[in-house]
Amino acid sequence: MALTGRTALLAALGALVVGLVAPSWAGIGTVTLLLLLAVAADLVLAAPVRSLQLTRDGDTRVRLGDAAEVRLAVTNPAGRPLRALVRDAWAPSSWHPGTSWANSRHTVTVPAGERRRLTTVLGPTRRGDHHAHRVTIRSLGPLGLAGRQGAHRVPWTVRALPPFASRKHLPSRLARLRELDGRTSVLTRGQGTEFDSLREYLPGDDVRSIDWRASARRSTVAVRTWRPERDRHILIVLDTGRGSAGRVGDAPRLDAALDAALLLTALATKAGDRVDLLAHDRVRRAAVVGRSAAEVLPAFTDAMTTLEPALVETDLRALTAAALRMSPHRSLIVLVTGLDAGATEDGLLPQLPLLTKRHEVVLASVADPRLDELAAARGTLDAVYGAAAAEQTRADRRRTAERLTRHGVTVLDAPPAALPPVLADTYLALKAAGRL
Repeated sequence: MALTGRTALLAALGALVVGLVAPSWAGIGTVTLLLLLAVAADLVLAAPVRSLQLTRDGDTRVRLGDAAEVRLAVTNPAGRPLRALVRDAWAPSSWHPGTSWANSRHTVTVPAGERRRLTTVLGPTRRGDHHAHRVTIRSLGPLGLAGRQGAHRVPWTVRALPPFASRKHLPSRLARLRELDGRTSVLTRGQGTEFDSLREYLPGDDVRSIDWRASARRSTVAVRTWRPERDRHILIVLDTGRGSAGRVGDAPRLDAALDAALLLTALATKAGDRVDLLAHDRVRRAAVVGRSAAEVLPAFTDAMTTLEPALVETDLRALTAAALRMSPHRSLIVLVTGLDAGATEDGLLPQLPLLTKRHEVVLASVADPRLDELAAARGTLDAVYGAAAAEQTRADRRRTAERLTRHGVTVLDAPPAALPPVLADTYLALKAAGRL
């Protein structure tokens, strides 16, 4: 049984009236008895809670930052109406900050034998699966003095996908891709270009592109044009070790890595290339291999949704071995990891010859823009010490990048918002240069 605030108020008013009008124990007992009878009657007339039938429907997937609607259907099979307060409980990370109290509580009246729907609006603040807990229902009597309370388990899961904020850069990169793919054919042949067509020689064309046999059959000089090859293989390798747990702004580095990987995947798929995914630290955390162009982006998104940084040191030797197994032929390997001098020199540099011998390698790292702010700070002793530490860190990252570049690796070091478009531009530049 659940007593309401109205019951307490009536009890206080009754005691006050008795005290003023009939200051005797008999009068107080009479009023108390009447109040108890009213509460008992209200409790009897309240619709039962256990016999209620609850079902769910609504959204099962939502981009992080967007809203998801989950509907709860309450069916009242009893012979009397249900007047109820309903709390639809979810984990705290399922709500926008400060909105859980308002969004999870509903007031509903369900006539006998009928059904009503309640809509709960979720706003997940973390990637991953968000599960419904229990639905608590307080059924009140017609007077609102007392009621019955119980809970139901009504399972439902909403998967919060990566936000893919960098998709706003996709239209401009697709326009540049169309220029590369036939509209503006490259005139130099590289490892990743194939013959496109013949056209008349124009001043400024590379003489190495002249097709002398075709020119002999014509009255003009003909040159060959080349276009980037399609159906190339790209392997995106995500380092999920402890370095990916470091926060840059309000999110871990891994989130920025996922955003960059999604933009590159969307772009490369449109270019006709095959894209696979490997997430690894000491062991393989996720892998997506051999998906069709229509399936690859949804498959990547699902695989990335539940990825979390592991607070362990990445085994770069095992990571390299796994990447080589997934790339038996020439590929573009995009390694999204940190630029820490110690981990790179001890773990990555010894493995680079195995990667660069056959593959084109790009290393993408998430930079912290806070370093630039600290390096520019002056005015106090603490600020000067902070600036010196920040400058030392930046210098270490530059030296590490230079060492990697000397080993044939293309190094990208950019803040979270800039890394996805920079990586996409690098991919387009490699295709234009015929290096894929």
